[in-house]
Amino acid sequence: MANITVSPTRMELTRLKGKLRTAQRGHKLLKDKRDELMKQFLETVREVRALRAEVEEELMTVHGAFTVASALMSSEAMEQALLYPKQSVELTMSFQNIMSVNVPVYDFQTQTRSDSDIYPYGFAATSGELDTAVDALGKVFKKLLKLAEIEKSAQLMAEEIEKTRRRVNALEYVMIPDTQEAIRYINMKLDENDRATTIRLMKVKDMILKEAIEEKREADERALKAFGKTEEPPAEV
Repeated sequence: MANITVSPTRMELTRLKGKLRTAQRGHKLLKDKRDELMKQFLETVREVRALRAEVEEELMTVHGAFTVASALMSSEAMEQALLYPKQSVELTMSFQNIMSVNVPVYDFQTQTRSDSDIYPYGFAATSGELDTAVDALGKVFKKLLKLAEIEKSAQLMAEEIEKTRRRVNALEYVMIPDTQEAIRYINMKLDENDRATTIRLMKVKDMILKEAIEEKREADERALKAFGKTEEPPAEV
């Protein structure tokens, strides 16, 4: 039992048994938590992959539309059209607890509810491709925000899975085996003490028995001597 020093007493044995039961219960709970987190994490990763593919596809559409618009319009006209945004966005963040992991939940509210209020320019001096690009960018914004939310959730769950895995391994390969070894050590020492006590008691019993036999023998000898004296014949005159 390396690097562990325990007192081989029954009180320490009781304490270690309670510690072992607690460690085993904690090990089971942490394994269940790790398994459930892994399940949630894999589902989140699949969702991230699917959503990322959609976002990348839509962003390519936005990029293509902006490329065509920049080809049809001068850079000064493009900058002037997009210089002052018309729509403002208010972003709020809350948290959702998933297996003791607080993952973020993003929500945003626009200044106006109408989707047509996203164009900060007049339509006469701009290209139709710019309208398409701005509209597509406004639509992909929601998916971008959702993608950021679930990617952050996946990151937090991955960190929690790693922490839980280390705790499970520490319990499974260090704490529980060391505690079991300490319990075996104390049981062995207590058994040795019990055997030593039994041997001492047997020796004491043998000593007491020998003393009793010796005392009885001496008492018998004294009685025989006393009886012999009383049986001596009287001396002749």
